[in-house]
Amino acid sequence: MGEKSLRKRKGGDRGQEDAQSSQSQELQTMNLQKQAKLFLSALQPERMRGAAGGGALGGICMIVGTIIGSGIFVSPKSVLANVGAVGPCLTIWAACGLLATLGALCFAELGTMITKSGGEYPYLMEAFGPIPAFLFSWTSLIVTKPSSFAIICLSFAEYASAPFYPGCDPPQVVIKCLAAALIVIITTVNSLSVRLGSYLQNFLTAAKMIIVIIIIVSGIVLLAQGKTENFQDSFKDGKISIGSISLAFYNGLWAYDGWNQLNYITEELKNPYRNLPLSIIIGIPLVTVCYVLINISYFTVMTSTELLQSQAVAVTFGDRVLYPASWIVPLFVAFSTMGSANGTCFTAGRLVYVAGREGHMLEVLSYISVKRLTPAPAIIFYGAIAIIYIIPGDINTLINYFSFAVWIFYGLTVLALIVMRFTRKELKRPIRIPIIIPVIVTLVSIILVLAPIISAPELAYLYCVLFILSGLIFYALFVHFKFKWPQKISKPITMHLQMLLEVVPAEEVTE
Repeated sequence: MGEKSLRKRKGGDRGQEDAQSSQSQELQTMNLQKQAKLFLSALQPERMRGAAGGGALGGICMIVGTIIGSGIFVSPKSVLANVGAVGPCLTIWAACGLLATLGALCFAELGTMITKSGGEYPYLMEAFGPIPAFLFSWTSLIVTKPSSFAIICLSFAEYASAPFYPGCDPPQVVIKCLAAALIVIITTVNSLSVRLGSYLQNFLTAAKMIIVIIIIVSGIVLLAQGKTENFQDSFKDGKISIGSISLAFYNGLWAYDGWNQLNYITEELKNPYRNLPLSIIIGIPLVTVCYVLINISYFTVMTSTELLQSQAVAVTFGDRVLYPASWIVPLFVAFSTMGSANGTCFTAGRLVYVAGREGHMLEVLSYISVKRLTPAPAIIFYGAIAIIYIIPGDINTLINYFSFAVWIFYGLTVLALIVMRFTRKELKRPIRIPIIIPVIVTLVSIILVLAPIISAPELAYLYCVLFILSGLIFYALFVHFKFKWPQKISKPITMHLQMLLEVVPAEEVTE
């Protein structure tokens, strides 16, 4: 009898333990659901953008902070190399700013007419259907975004290594190893914590603006002191051809990269349909003035030949102007490029996540870390692709092929605006720009894409086009016919990642 009672008591205790365990699991599951919902809400564009400050002034500040990055410290030498003289070089910088302003106005109309997130994807979908939209997504995820990350990290490596190799170029192996190390650090930070990545971004953005102000003020002081000899006969020895101008534009426009994202601030602005175009018309020309002044500052202390021979232009400028405080320049430029890399990783990692969720990439890329609230698999994938681009590539080559690929889709997107003026007349257009603006941007895009191929044909451009078109095979197999075997093959990898990174499908935990 006592034995039976003891068994009952033991059974009751076991049942109570099971109930407590079940309740604990239930609470944990509910907690994971809440965390996942918080993460998914953080993916919304307005959360990612941050406050724009309300009015036109906030919009202008956001535009300036978004565009100014690593490009202005890398591109001056390449722009000058393509046009050969100071005058054409400064003209290209101003013209790139004008083109970026016109392009941003086109995107402002598109963004307020079609209010879906996803960048160019929904605009191409509305105008041309799913195939061009998928090709944009494919090219963006596999080519343009990772190559952009690689370029920025290579820029960081050049400036970080330059002080240790005075008078000569740092070895390529050192540059590539430093760039790969930065990719690993940035992807690790963004995989571990959204908050840590955000704090890092705020600090690095402040550092970026400090170095820009130092260079501009130093240049103005030097001009006031009469350092103008390098601006005499500034158009002499210029190499002007359609091909050279196009390649110069590629490098200049790299420094303005981000102009196409400006319509994302619409919901952050008061009276957006007035303040958004106003912010663009003031903000991008303000960036243009900063870029022209920075280049003028470089030419106050360097001849064209000296600038072309410099491994890191801003470092050479610092050595000649700020000595003995010249160490400030490489340090703050390195911070600036790190900020650009961090911001690029944050946004592009989320694009990979969305592509996985929509079925355009492997399902595992749509998993999230419920402990850290980050799309860790997507960020790691993005970093791995960027490292692959670093191994064979250098900055100038990557910029040329990045620009070639990206301007194909910029041109198509602006063309979509023209097409929808006739095919989608019923759509409301809170911001309506004169049709001559998208026509000009489309024609310039065609010239930018075709001119380098015609003037200096290289097989690499053909490979780039073939790679973009190879997306048609993936579209046919995995989107149109919905073949599932890649997802099945990747299941063992998915299971290992789930255990290693503690990631789960977002759909499961938000049901």
